[in-house]
Amino acid sequence: MADSSALKTLGPLKIQSIADTVFDELHQQILSLELPPGTKVSEAEVAKHLGVSRQPVRDAFYRLSQLGLLLIRPQRATVISKISKASVLKAKFIRTALEIACWKLVLKVITDSQTGELEDLLRQQQASIAANNQQLFHQLDDDFHRLICEIAGQDYVWTLIREQKAHMDRVRFISLTVGAAQKAYEDHIMLVEAIRGRDSARLEIVLTEHLGRVEMVLEQIRTEKPEYFEE
Repeated sequence: MADSSALKTLGPLKIQSIADTVFDELHQQILSLELPPGTKVSEAEVAKHLGVSRQPVRDAFYRLSQLGLLLIRPQRATVISKISKASVLKAKFIRTALEIACWKLVLKVITDSQTGELEDLLRQQQASIAANNQQLFHQLDDDFHRLICEIAGQDYVWTLIREQKAHMDRVRFISLTVGAAQKAYEDHIMLVEAIRGRDSARLEIVLTEHLGRVEMVLEQIRTEKPEYFEE
């Protein structure tokens, strides 16, 4: 039997790298509302703008559609999907259940060094708030929660959460423009304090309120930006 190790895979890997870059760029622009809900997009225009061929753009479009961020319709314009209230509430429920489980595991295994990593992220978050950089704070917020999943030894949980929270993220990003970043930062401080005190009950209360706040601002944002939401 021939040795399959001789097969060359450099070509496909290079193509996938370009597709990942295109996906990451479009994903960020959609979540930050640089490409707001309802915006028409085309493979040809995106490929020209980014200086790539249409194939990686097509791949990125498919992945975005799987996340519910892009609506691809045969013979009709492809558009950035409007925000679904049902998807936001579903993501909040799933994320809360999974993260509570991870945080409770962290209480049992976290080291002083790992606590230091969390506190370093808190310092970076504070600096991003002082600089009024909502996009950076949003990324650092994700980094904070992803690190918890990693410390718990459940890296895959963040992948599951990320697949569910696309609609939730757009609501979160809008809310950051009305001062919610400071409150989220204060929640993060209390969560780290609960870890240091090995206070499971306090941790669950703070985390549930922290992740549930998106539901509290949802109706306000729907009133202010009805054009962003599904009817």
